[in-house]
Amino acid sequence: MKNEETPRDAHCEHHHHHHHGDCCGHGHHHGDCCGHDHHHHHEHDGSMRRQLLLIGLTACLLVAAVIVEKTFALPVWQLLIIYLVPYLLIGHDTLREAIEGLLHGEAFNEHFLMSVATIGALCIGFLPGAETQFPEAVFVMLFFQVGELFEGYAEGKSRASIAHLMDIRPDVASVWRGGAELAVSPAEVAVGETIVVKPGEKIPLDGVVTDGVSALNTVALTGESVPRQVGVGDEVASGCVNLSGLIRVRTTKTFGESTASKIIELVEHAGEHKSKSETFITRFARIYTPVVVVAAVVLAVAPPLAIAACADGGTSFVALFPEWLYRALMFLVVSCPCALVISVPLTFFGGIGGASRHGILIKGANYMDVLSKVGTVVFDKTGTLTRGQFAVEAIHPEHGGDNRLLHLAAHVEHFSTHPIGAALREAFPDEATDGCRVSDVEEIAGQGIRARVGGDVVCVGNTKMMDTAGAHWHECTLPGTIIHVAINGDYAGHIVISDQLKDDSREAVEQLKQLGVARIVMLTGDRSEVAARVATRLQLTEHYAELLPADKLQHMERLLAEQSAGSRLAFVGDGINDAPVLARADVGVAMGALGSDAAIEAADVVIMDDQPSKVARAIAVARRTLAIARQNVVFAIGVKVAVLLLAACGAATMWMAVFADVGVTVLAVLNAMRALRQ
Repeated sequence: MKNEETPRDAHCEHHHHHHHGDCCGHGHHHGDCCGHDHHHHHEHDGSMRRQLLLIGLTACLLVAAVIVEKTFALPVWQLLIIYLVPYLLIGHDTLREAIEGLLHGEAFNEHFLMSVATIGALCIGFLPGAETQFPEAVFVMLFFQVGELFEGYAEGKSRASIAHLMDIRPDVASVWRGGAELAVSPAEVAVGETIVVKPGEKIPLDGVVTDGVSALNTVALTGESVPRQVGVGDEVASGCVNLSGLIRVRTTKTFGESTASKIIELVEHAGEHKSKSETFITRFARIYTPVVVVAAVVLAVAPPLAIAACADGGTSFVALFPEWLYRALMFLVVSCPCALVISVPLTFFGGIGGASRHGILIKGANYMDVLSKVGTVVFDKTGTLTRGQFAVEAIHPEHGGDNRLLHLAAHVEHFSTHPIGAALREAFPDEATDGCRVSDVEEIAGQGIRARVGGDVVCVGNTKMMDTAGAHWHECTLPGTIIHVAINGDYAGHIVISDQLKDDSREAVEQLKQLGVARIVMLTGDRSEVAARVATRLQLTEHYAELLPADKLQHMERLLAEQSAGSRLAFVGDGINDAPVLARADVGVAMGALGSDAAIEAADVVIMDDQPSKVARAIAVARRTLAIARQNVVFAIGVKVAVLLLAACGAATMWMAVFADVGVTVLAVLNAMRALRQ
């Protein structure tokens, strides 16, 4: 993701404060429209207070100016001076931005449109026979600033929703050097050093626990509220909060490469992947604005010329021009596309922020687009739908109780490092303390383990081992790994061990079906009978077993080819060995990716905990976000077209024009903020 030499701090010190004409089509400094500017929220609050003060002051001065105009019959130039005070007070920023835009060759932004319309309105009063439009000019600027205030507030809210992720980056690390504890910046800690994390502190870097036990709060990373227990040998990820005990951690990654930094970087750069609807808006603004300016000029000049020509000197061009100029200026005010240009990126940004609260990281607005159209979901089995941990499923003794069989098997497997040995020990935890003597432990490759427990010779293994011991074994109909046990050459029974389904796998499949996902497919390298059992229990549409990674890719190609037009395919894997398939799918979803670099790199959507049901949540969030963006586009264009037609016919007033522009923007921005509450 990033060069290791670049410390995280260096990356964050330079704040990206460029005009974001690219995503909002207007040039006020907002930081770029995705969470880069999180260090600036104090500055943001200050500028909002200043804006509120200016709006209040301008409103009072405008009211005073209207009273003066009504009370005293002042000449036009004196009135202009009175109105210029509130106009310049509220409009100086907009005018400055318009001039800057012209100098940079970006003439057609909303500041330019507003400036032209209001300066035009101020000038109408000087035309012979025209009424003054001074109050309207000031009001347009005032209302425009109210819209900007709302937009700033909404953007601040969106950023705050992602700020909880920003909080996961720790500021200090206690490192153990030369027999003493030193507080240093996490960027200065090298891989392999030992850091001390006290209760209540954030873990600053990824690593492995070397001493102590504790519970970790992983909610900032995974959205999971239940604390995770860790002990010696367990991996811990930066950004988690240490709740109970003091632990020492040997670091395995530098600060720039640690989980917290990567997640923050992902969210910060999410806005760089523009969605189709977003890029459409950018293109639209570039073509639309010059067209509108030309249309306004034509509207101001052509009709009065035509009417004057037809009237044979009855009415002059000069007498008609003020009215048509006023219409053209209204046309300009209404035509400002800020509602679209602001609200659509804000909606996507809000959706990404809302999803991140649930531990779902969507890497960009374009993946939102794809997620909302998912019609096929392909799951990997081990570690995604199942836990990837073996456990005892059933015990079938020939004679005697379940307990004795498990007890003997657990003793024999006491020193085994195999997952099956671990499953047996976990099923009978008392074996370490019940005082039975185990001796002559002998591991026979490809068969199992033989050992003496008390006075008995116990063999635990597969059918070959039973044949060697001379025990008459029999088959088991249950799918899974069958462990046979013989005592002194007599068959004692067998134990079935299988991979366990995750608690919410069934719920995940049901939710996807409710969302209208037509095909739910499982691909696995596991044996067919095990795959069939999982597929039946989860009611999957289809499943394919005994696949090598290359076979998975072939199945993916086939499934992609079979899709109906407009439908998309999502692949969900635990990311360890699924990187090629994750990258090939229309949208790759990595599960339980806390600390799995390959997954975070290859996937488009990262689910930080182990819950497959979050896949359905991600699709639902994407659909809702797109629906809100669509509502805004339809609503904004609808109102604008209506008022534009009225303005061209002369039925609209400047006040209506102002509502059509700023009012619609405020409503669209408020609607966009709904995307945050996912």
